[in-house]
Amino acid sequence: MEPLLAGRRIRIVTLGCRTNLSEAEALASEMEARCARIVEDGPWHAAVLVSCSVTGEADRKCRQAIRRLRREQPEGLLVVCGCWAQAADEEEARALGVDILVGNRRKSDIPELVARCLSEGLAERVILRGDVRNDSRWDGLRSSGPVLHTRAFVKVQDGCDHFCSYCIIPYVRGRSVSRPTDDVLDEIRSIVAAGCREVVLSGIHLGDYRPEKGGTLAALVARVAGVPGVERIRFGSLEPFSVDGTLLRVLSETPAFCRHLHLPLQSGDDGILARMRRGHTAGDFIDLVARIRRSLGEDVHISTDVLVGFPGETPEAFENTLRVLERAGIGRTHAFPFSPRKGTPAASYPDRVPDEILSERVRRVRDASDARLAAYGRRFAGGTVRILVERSSDTSVEGLIPEYLRVEATGSAEQGTIANVLVAEAQGELLKGRVIAS
Repeated sequence: MEPLLAGRRIRIVTLGCRTNLSEAEALASEMEARCARIVEDGPWHAAVLVSCSVTGEADRKCRQAIRRLRREQPEGLLVVCGCWAQAADEEEARALGVDILVGNRRKSDIPELVARCLSEGLAERVILRGDVRNDSRWDGLRSSGPVLHTRAFVKVQDGCDHFCSYCIIPYVRGRSVSRPTDDVLDEIRSIVAAGCREVVLSGIHLGDYRPEKGGTLAALVARVAGVPGVERIRFGSLEPFSVDGTLLRVLSETPAFCRHLHLPLQSGDDGILARMRRGHTAGDFIDLVARIRRSLGEDVHISTDVLVGFPGETPEAFENTLRVLERAGIGRTHAFPFSPRKGTPAASYPDRVPDEILSERVRRVRDASDARLAAYGRRFAGGTVRILVERSSDTSVEGLIPEYLRVEATGSAEQGTIANVLVAEAQGELLKGRVIAS
C-alpha cells in the first residue's frame, strides 16, 4: 500500500457504542497502513469523529466534540462519520465546521478520501452518504491490529431489523447485515499476529449474526476460539431475545469466553416493554438470567441498559424495573433518561415523565446499581484474578478481569499481557491488589 499519508498526523475521536470503537480501530489501522501517525492530542492535519446519535444527549455531545476539534485546529481537515453524520442537516454540519460528512456503510472510503484531500486540497465540502435502509452491502473496513486500545474490537454485524419504538438506530444504521465468517477470521488472525490476546465481537444487533446458510453467532464463537493465540473472547451487547440454548452451550464450552454478558433490559414493566416493542417480557428476562447462571456459573457478571422515564412510565412501572434489576442480580447498569428521537413512534407518545421525576429515577437506578456492583466486587477480595494489562508503569498496572471489573495493582507487567493479581480489597467496582507470579 502506498504511503499516501506519510508524515500526516491523524486524530480519531470515538463516541458511543463498541461498534463505533471497532470502526474507529479499523480506521486507525488503515490510516497507519498508509503511514499516518495516529495522535491523541496536539496539532493534527486531519481529525475523524466517529459519531453517535442514540439519544438527544448523544447528538449534543457530537456537536460539542465537533466544536472542540474545530477550535483545536481551525485549518485542519475535519471528518465526521457514523450515525449523527447519517442524519445530520447539511447546513448545520457546515456551520459547525465539518469538511467531510460520511454516513454509515461508507466509512471504508474515508482513508483514501482523507489522503486525497490532504494531498490535493479540499475544493468544496464533501457529503458521502446513501440510503442505508436499502443497502445490504458490508462496509469493508478492517483492522490489522489494535491501535487505540489493548483489546481488539471486531465488528461482525451491522444494522437492525427490530425497530423498537424509541430507537433511531435502524433508520441511521440500516437493515441487518452480517460479515462473512472467513473475513472475520482473517482479521482476527492478523490481530493475533500483531500480539493482541483479547477479541471483542461487536455489532448493532450482534445476536442477529447470520453470515451464510447455517451461520450463527454460536458457530462464529466456536471458530474464533479455534484461532491460535486468542486467549479471551468478549461480546459487545446482546439483545435478550437473541440468546438461545445453543449459544449458551457453546459459551459454556469455550474457556476463552469471558464470563460477562451485556443484556439491555430497558424496562422491567411489561406494559412499558410492550410500548417499547422490545420483544420480551420482564419474566422472559428473569428466566434468561437464571438460564445463563446455570450455564456459565453464578459469578457471571450480567450488565444492562435501562431507559428511564419512557412515556407512560408510572411510579409502579418504575418500581417494577427496580425489582427486576434486583431479582436478576444485575451488576453494572447504564441508566439513560428518555429523550424523544424525531422520526420514531415514541417521539409522539403522550404521558411524558416530568424532568424532575426523570432525574430522580435515573439517580435511584444508578445508586442501586452501584450498591449491587460493589457487592459483586467483594466476591473477588482475597482471591486471585487474571487481568489483561491495559496500562502499565514501573510500579503499577491496570486492566480488566474476564467478568469486566477494573483492577488496579502494584507491581509490573507488560502492557498487552495477561497478569495474575492477588486482590486485597474491592472499592466499589474497582478491585485493588498486587501482581503475583504466574
